[in-house]
Amino acid sequence: MATAHVYRMKTDAHQCPFGLKTVSLLQRKGYEVHDHPLTSREETDAFKAKEQVDTTPQTYIDDERIGGYEEVREHLGLSVPSAKETSYRPVIAIFITALLIGLAVSWLAHGTLFATRLPEYAVATAMVLLGLQKLQDVESFSTMFLNYDLLAKRYVPYGYVYPYAETLAGILMLAGALIWLAAPLALFIGTVGAVSVIKAVYIDKRELKCACAGGNSNVPLGFVSLTENLVMVAMGLWMPLKSLL
Repeated sequence: MATAHVYRMKTDAHQCPFGLKTVSLLQRKGYEVHDHPLTSREETDAFKAKEQVDTTPQTYIDDERIGGYEEVREHLGLSVPSAKETSYRPVIAIFITALLIGLAVSWLAHGTLFATRLPEYAVATAMVLLGLQKLQDVESFSTMFLNYDLLAKRYVPYGYVYPYAETLAGILMLAGALIWLAAPLALFIGTVGAVSVIKAVYIDKRELKCACAGGNSNVPLGFVSLTENLVMVAMGLWMPLKSLL
């Protein structure tokens, strides 16, 4: 069995999460791990001075210093996600969660997973979840939003109002209440959003990040963003039409 030595900081005030992840990863990969906790700041500083390294954890495999957690992943042939790497994972996770919540609400309210209102439940839930992502940091969201939204560029406060409007519309649609307010909200923000995405991505050919999952997301602006807005437009049209029918 291959052997690895991991030196990581573990004090009463701080236990390095990357050290824990390194030990766990090596154990899962079949290594016999010799864990060496550094239990004080003085011990940690002495280790770094001796080994001439700037950070911990540090991992040694077959007497070769590999480095920290990311270097260990590279050594094992695993991917090392970049903080700047674009990914659809956040919105995919939100849409799947929204669908599952929609199924749960459908079961609770109608005794079946596939009630006729299931699409409404799922879409409205997705709107709420996406709105919450934006509400975590409205300032960052508005900054990213200004890169492409046509209305926000002309009227900056719209970028601050948008997360609240989307969340409110989603909650009201989920409840089936005050549709006279929720439907126009969804229709308006969805239409403006769709036109803005079409212009930025498909006409101007700009490569931007979408603020749909919040101001710190790395989701590319494009098809997913356009779909989100078009679905809101569809909800804005369907909900009042359904009430008339």
